[in-house]
Amino acid sequence: MSSRIELLNAGLLRSDGRRPYELRTLAINFAPQGTADGSVTYSHGLTQVRVSVLGPHEPKQGTRRETFHDRATLNVEVQLAPFGVGERRRRGRSDKRLLELAASIKSTFEPVVQTHLYPRSTIDIFVHVLQLDGGLLPACINASTLALATAGIPLFDFVCAISGGVYGTQPLLDLTTVEENDVPSVVVGVMPRTGRVTLVQMETRLHMDRFEEVFRVACDAGKVLWSEMRDALRERTGDLVDKLEAGPGMVVAKETET
Repeated sequence: MSSRIELLNAGLLRSDGRRPYELRTLAINFAPQGTADGSVTYSHGLTQVRVSVLGPHEPKQGTRRETFHDRATLNVEVQLAPFGVGERRRRGRSDKRLLELAASIKSTFEPVVQTHLYPRSTIDIFVHVLQLDGGLLPACINASTLALATAGIPLFDFVCAISGGVYGTQPLLDLTTVEENDVPSVVVGVMPRTGRVTLVQMETRLHMDRFEEVFRVACDAGKVLWSEMRDALRERTGDLVDKLEAGPGMVVAKETET
């Protein structure tokens, strides 16, 4: 059933005021979370996820049979905050949808994380969905990239993901929940430095001619996200270096632009 909301008007403006290829606002917060080795709170529009990374560490008792002698094992768990979604059904860890989401994240990062450096060990990626308005899988992947980097886990490249779709003949980028429910869509994850594609996921049918155009603009959008994510990570790293140089107990004063 189609939505009563006009997804694209005659002026090529979407329901939230964006242009077809315009991305939503991005916010990245590297505030530490508990005992996690790396963590990030990633907001893309009204979608917000928090990812914590622990490891690499020795596997827990009972899971050593699942480890590999020549590489590390990635363990991904996804939880959905009941207050952050518009559905009454409460989804537990064994929910099929969350398990599929965790499997997609794991398969995306297995060729990206340099697991061969940590044989017989485990790297845990815990994803908490705090708020949802479309683009859940891309947000989880982008946040996991940043959390792994802050945890010091070597990566071959960033992974930058974005959703895309087609309304009529017009490609759209960075879909909201309303748009995802109404248009055929695809999620593309790219490694921007190498140009490789590590994820293409479709849950609806999309004509081949339209897919090629959506795929191309999604790859271009991945490079834009890479620039934003890289700058945020560089700023955090610079802050850490300044604090180390200042010494313990010292407050680092930042210069303000005039």
